[in-house]
Formats: sequence, structure tokens, C-alpha cells
Amino acid sequence: MRCSMEYELAIVGAGPAGFSAAIYAKRSGISTVVFDRGSGGGLLQLAPNIENYAGFVSIPGIDLVEKMKQHASKYADFHFYEDVKDITPSSTGFMITTEKATYQVGAVILCTGTEHKKLDVPGESELVGKGVSYCATCDGFFFKSKRVAVVGGGNTALMESIFLKQLGCKEVYVIHRRDQFRAEKIYEDEAREKGVHFLFNTIVEEIHGKDAVSSVGLFNLETTERSQLAVDGVFASVGVLPQNEIANALHLTMDENGYVVVDAGQRTSVRGVYAAGDITGGLRQVVTACAKGAVAALSTTEVLGKKYPY
Repeated sequence: MRCSMEYELAIVGAGPAGFSAAIYAKRSGISTVVFDRGSGGGLLQLAPNIENYAGFVSIPGIDLVEKMKQHASKYADFHFYEDVKDITPSSTGFMITTEKATYQVGAVILCTGTEHKKLDVPGESELVGKGVSYCATCDGFFFKSKRVAVVGGGNTALMESIFLKQLGCKEVYVIHRRDQFRAEKIYEDEAREKGVHFLFNTIVEEIHGKDAVSSVGLFNLETTERSQLAVDGVFASVGVLPQNEIANALHLTMDENGYVVVDAGQRTSVRGVYAAGDITGGLRQVVTACAKGAVAALSTTEVLGKKYPY
């Protein structure tokens, strides 16, 4: 394994926060490397359309990711498909170990984001890729003219139901455990207009199927009745979990939900380690992730001996 010591700052995670941090860091005179275990973008690349990011009336998430990637790549070295395995404090900062090399840096910004929650019901794990999915934009095409269920009640669940209906799914059901959605009303209204069916006060108890999903077992929390709903696909959209493995290894202070606690400068409980984006909780939006990334990058100047540029 080779050793590299050419960077002052390492950013872990190439989503909106990581892209923004990379731009602001380099413009502050900081040599920067960005690691991502995949192709970058985080959950943003799964969004059908983004309509609340200034400058774009409507843009597919994957297209916005590509624009951010092209912009940020002018300022930092991006190491895609290079997973960070460990970060340990050293006499001059931090030693970062990936599957390919080790890197000595002076500061770290964690932008590791979140991942989809699982339903944790019988049949789910066995039928992943056989009708169970966590990304409508990734897998929705395979369910054209078929019956599908989306489980969840937030913006993402409603957006995915709309997307699936637009793809030409025969029937789309949204199954939600409460009596009203948490999503913005604009998405609920659009889904209703497109003919999406809503099942309130209902949970999925089991997913049935041998070689592919055939139905879901439902339980009505209000009537206590059980029923079966014939569907060909199940899209789980019940929230996210912070990807905090590295934060745990660094013994960073986290809240009761596992999000990294930071101050106004995105500083964590360990000097020289900063965090930005969805991993810090709060309002999980593209615009807030970008803002947090910028703040974190500028804050690293305090430990890297750089002049604060603003």
C-alpha cells in the first residue's frame, strides 16, 4: 500500500456538502482530496426532480450531481470508488487509510451523509432486487404497467409515487402508518391528481413472493384488520440513517439519533475534524448541505494555518 502526503485537507463523501466544501477549500488555498466509496452524489442522485434549489426551476437530481461534480473537480482531486477504512489522529493531523493507500492530512471534513432505512419485515431482505427496492428512479423502469407500493409518508415517498405513475405503472399505492403525510402538500396534491392510491394508518407486516414480489401483508392500525395487497414491487421510503461509522471510530460526540454534533463553524468534538451535510442532521436539503460544506471548509483554515478569506 502506497503512502501519500500531498494534501492538507481530506473530505470524506462527495455529495452536495462535499462538493461545496471542496470548492471553498481550494479557493482558500488548501490542497484538497475528496474520497467517495461510489460515484458521488449521495442520495441526491436518486431524486427524480429538484425544484427548490435556486437557479434551477426543475432539474433531475442526477443532472444536478453531474453539474456539481464538474464544478468541484476543477478545485480538488476526487477519488471515486475509494472507500475510507479508517482515520486515526497523528502528530501532524490525521492518517487516512483507504483500500488503496494511506494519506497524511492536517484536517478532515466528514460529509458521509445518510442511507435508506429498511422496513425490517419478513421477506424484505430475501426479495431485494426481486421487487424490493429503495430507489424508484433506479428501478422504476422495470415496473412499467405493473402494480407497485411505496412505503412512507415524507417528500421522497410522494415524489417517488409521482415518478412511478409517470413511468406508466398500472397502479401505485402509498402506504403510510399515520393518518396524514409529513410531505409538503404540493406533492400530496400532485400524487392525488395523478391517481395514486393512499392507504393511511397502515403498516406493511410482510412481503410475499418466491422468485419475485407478489403481494404485501398489511395491518390497519385503526381497525386492526389484516389484508393482502397484490403488487409486483415495493419501494421502501421510510427515512434515512446517518452513515456514522467513521464518526464512531473517531469518538465524535453524536446526538441520540446518531448524527454528528457540530457548532456554528461545523466543528466536531475533536479538533481538526469537521462535519457537514446530512450527517449533522437538521434540515436535510441540498441548499443547507452546500452551506454547511462551505462553512466547514472555511473553518479548517484555523488548524491549517491559512488566513480566513472572508
